[in-house]
Amino acid sequence: MPRDTASATSTAPVLTRLRAEAEVRHASLIREWADIVTWAEDNIVEGVEGAATVREGFIDTGLPLAGDGAPLVSEFALMELVAVLGRSPDGGRAYVGRIVGCAWRLPHVWAAVMAGRLAPWRAERISDMVGPLSAEAAAFVDRNLFNASGVGWAQLDRLIAEAILRFDPDRAEAERAAAADQRYVDIDEPNSNGQASISGLLDAADAHDLDDAIARRATLLGSLGSAASLDVRRSQAVGELARADLMLDLEGAPARRATINVHITDTTLSGDNPVARWNDRPISAEQVREWLGSATTVVVRPVIDLAEHIPVTSYEIPDRHRTSVELRDHTCRFP
Repeated sequence: MPRDTASATSTAPVLTRLRAEAEVRHASLIREWADIVTWAEDNIVEGVEGAATVREGFIDTGLPLAGDGAPLVSEFALMELVAVLGRSPDGGRAYVGRIVGCAWRLPHVWAAVMAGRLAPWRAERISDMVGPLSAEAAAFVDRNLFNASGVGWAQLDRLIAEAILRFDPDRAEAERAAAADQRYVDIDEPNSNGQASISGLLDAADAHDLDDAIARRATLLGSLGSAASLDVRRSQAVGELARADLMLDLEGAPARRATINVHITDTTLSGDNPVARWNDRPISAEQVREWLGSATTVVVRPVIDLAEHIPVTSYEIPDRHRTSVELRDHTCRFP
């Protein structure tokens, strides 16, 4: 029951006890993970995927719990383990699969969990996200998660996308082609105020061009005296674009202009690097070729040696340093 403030004792002992219990639970969970891996090592079923093995008079099927590169484990042994863990058959299989996936496919992530640097729930999610990847692609993601405890999910998404481009280009191209078929633009019926909603999914380069055109029109409307907000002027700009050809814009709207930063590596020279980037997002080189085909102006920037060290004596960050860091790390970096 509630106690008044005057009679309430300090919560410090309670917080200390809760923290100690949380540490005990964490340590127990890490021991559980280690024991599950030991169990998996003792219950590997040799043979090709899907093959059945005769064990002690019964046929035992080896189950692929964690994707390419992880071992098959005994189906009967798994049923026993899941019962001991007190989990449902499906939930228990998924849980064990994530742990096996970490141990065999993500050694850096596994080591971080065992050392207490990475929370097990984070490792489970990483294992889930790389589950469909090949062993090579999963190893690439694992190597690049050099600081797994601080990894952001957006960064992980980019790493997985790049791994697919590098190690499974056929899948990447098939997914890109399928995604291209999902493009659309819908305009709803007007509401009672005479306004209509627009939704759509565009090619990134088309979306960039459209955004540029809308921004130019909105700026022009403002310079001509419109007191409307920027959002309203942008909406009005869409209507103006619909009533006039973009190339006849009074402000001299430019056609598509592409800027390319060329990176020369050993894999590029051998023709084995299918990865390009749009800002910090990995995309396929084939997608870039398509965009360049519709560009009127293409600017190729000089090759930058990303390993070069150029000292400066000023406090301000030179543009060349900022560009080098952005091209090297594909994300923002604290100095």
